[in-house]
Amino acid sequence: MDTMLEARLQTQQRNTQNTQETSLWSSGFGMKLETVTPFLGKYRPFVGRCCQTCTPKSWESLFHRSIMDLGFCNVILVKEENTRFRGWLVRRLCYFLWSLEQHIPPCQDAPQKIIENTGVQNVISGRVPSGAGEGQVPGLEKKEVQRILGHLQAPLCPFLLRLFSWALLRFLNCVFLNVQLHKGQMKMVHKAAQAGLPLVFLSTHKSLLDGILLPFVLFSQGLGVLRVAWDPRTCSPALRALLKKLGGLFLPPEANLTLDSSEGVLARAVVHAALAPLGLWTGALAVLRSLRSWGHSPRVCVRVHLAQPFSLQEYTINARSCWGSRQTLEQLLQPIVLGQCTVVPDTEKEQDWTPATGLLLALKEEDQLLVRRLSHHVLNASVTSSAVMSTAIMATLLLFKHQKLLGEFSWLTEETLLRGFDVGFSGQLRCLVQHTLSLLQAHVALLHVQQGDLLVVPRLGPGLTHLARLSAELLPAFLSEAVGACAVRGLLAGRVPPEGPWELQGIELLSQNELYRQILLLLHLLPQDLLLLQPCQSSYCYCQEVLDRLIQCGLLVAEETPGSRPACDTGRQRLSAKLLWKPSGDFTDSDSDDFEEAEGRYFRLSQQSRCPDFFLFLCRLLSPLLKAFAQAATFLHQGQLPDTELGYTEQLLQFLQANAQEEGFFECADPNLAVSAIWTFRDLGVLQQTPSPAGPMLYLSPTFTSRENQEKLEQFIRQFICS
Repeated sequence: MDTMLEARLQTQQRNTQNTQETSLWSSGFGMKLETVTPFLGKYRPFVGRCCQTCTPKSWESLFHRSIMDLGFCNVILVKEENTRFRGWLVRRLCYFLWSLEQHIPPCQDAPQKIIENTGVQNVISGRVPSGAGEGQVPGLEKKEVQRILGHLQAPLCPFLLRLFSWALLRFLNCVFLNVQLHKGQMKMVHKAAQAGLPLVFLSTHKSLLDGILLPFVLFSQGLGVLRVAWDPRTCSPALRALLKKLGGLFLPPEANLTLDSSEGVLARAVVHAALAPLGLWTGALAVLRSLRSWGHSPRVCVRVHLAQPFSLQEYTINARSCWGSRQTLEQLLQPIVLGQCTVVPDTEKEQDWTPATGLLLALKEEDQLLVRRLSHHVLNASVTSSAVMSTAIMATLLLFKHQKLLGEFSWLTEETLLRGFDVGFSGQLRCLVQHTLSLLQAHVALLHVQQGDLLVVPRLGPGLTHLARLSAELLPAFLSEAVGACAVRGLLAGRVPPEGPWELQGIELLSQNELYRQILLLLHLLPQDLLLLQPCQSSYCYCQEVLDRLIQCGLLVAEETPGSRPACDTGRQRLSAKLLWKPSGDFTDSDSDDFEEAEGRYFRLSQQSRCPDFFLFLCRLLSPLLKAFAQAATFLHQGQLPDTELGYTEQLLQFLQANAQEEGFFECADPNLAVSAIWTFRDLGVLQQTPSPAGPMLYLSPTFTSRENQEKLEQFIRQFICS
């Protein structure tokens, strides 16, 4: 903490200088240039480590000790040094020679191994209920397995692979200035590959080019040919045949049939058997349709992020021990929203929005839960390992903290680095700001005012919505503080008028228990995919983390009550027979003494001059989502129900857009926020879902048909919104 406070003090001093320099730059005088670097001190922050609770061995063994000392490499920069030959002709043909020297593993006898798989044999012999092989000739069953496997994959063609890698290398050099890959992250992947086990790569699809870019990057780094899963519905038969020769995978249509369908049992068994020896990575076919537009756009730089690998076997063993009692959002939050209860249940929230596909439903219920919670771990690692781009920082400043762009751009970059997140840019500050504004020129207006100053104004309508989407990429870095600031706003909502002065709000004493309760309420309300909480992490641990962040950033200061022992006085604490430490996440009845001691801890809002603006900045980071939820609560008595989920989403989106035109707040007029609000209300018990021939139908639950309960829901949400 001392290191962070010292770094923050240096940041504040530097920001004071930045403010003075920015005023010179905005007036057109002065030539001093400040350089923005993607690190604080000597090293870059390392991001994307695996879970230490669920995979402790992988966390330790698959980490490269000198990872922060290693830099980046350009994977599309191929010279004669990358080949075994030298000379003038080699320099001309280095791309072609490089593609010839890439290692392509030989094809194995996959059909025979898959037929011998236990799951496939169980289906063939009829031991699995509704088996497809019952009463058939074994030869016919073998042909059926080969037919399904032929639809799934095909033997690799080395000639086509080398030709495609050569053409792709030339194409990527025409499109991109460079493709950066962190050497330390690649070292960890190589270390995991040395174990001889299959590697599974999962992508978050940051770009339409992921489908061809990432397999090429990993192929160029000596990891062999990746089996890429494609959507067969958008491919012609000729294109499917070509992609299979290049390592493409196409799931058979029978694999996604209902569980009671006999045709899907054998297909799912073959798919499960085929995806043990293969490296699987999900890609997007839309890249083939978008290549025409790249020739008209300027060349850009790309960075590929790889999170720390972990052992799936280790995860499946350790993750089951972290499962505890959980309740639905309706059980946790609805009684508190309606005023029927004030105590937050001491249990975790069970919320899952994972699509229920045929392959997932074919698993046992325990294995389905394991897969769903694994997806939360993967999502957490993928988001934290992605670098924050300059457009996200600029969009956040334009929406929530727009005063002097130069100084605040540097300040927000340093605050992001202080929180352990990486940034994907560097260079001279003024050039960075100008380049970022050029990328956002379709969504902002640049106005020249007196004395050479430049005024940047976001364009109303879709421009604000686009900026809000970009600013959401910065939210994970400040999420803990944003949750804490909105929780404090909710705690003060019933005591101090929102428009009251900051000094008046700083008078109020905030007990630690009240803060815990308010943070828990907001945690339960916010969607799980936004919070990025790992399934093994307790909500109470996160509450303490939020409180610690508010203290570290200087928004909260401890207030000693008369007659109480100071919080920093550890000399008077007596040793007890109990252990003074407990495992992380172990919140049982034995912790009651700690919570009773916390009842006497109080805090106040800091009265430093920078705190009001920073507090408002943090609250506004969550305002698009919370305002969308509040307007969705207002829309309950206007919506036409029952309706399908898609139809009600269209109704709500039109309502959000109409309100945006009236109030000028376009940030919440987003289809994703509308879907998130509907799904949250469904989990909360506000909306109920029933099956129908046209699909699942939504209707208003009897509890929330009354206008009074609808207003209670809206009031509960609006307490966390800072105007």
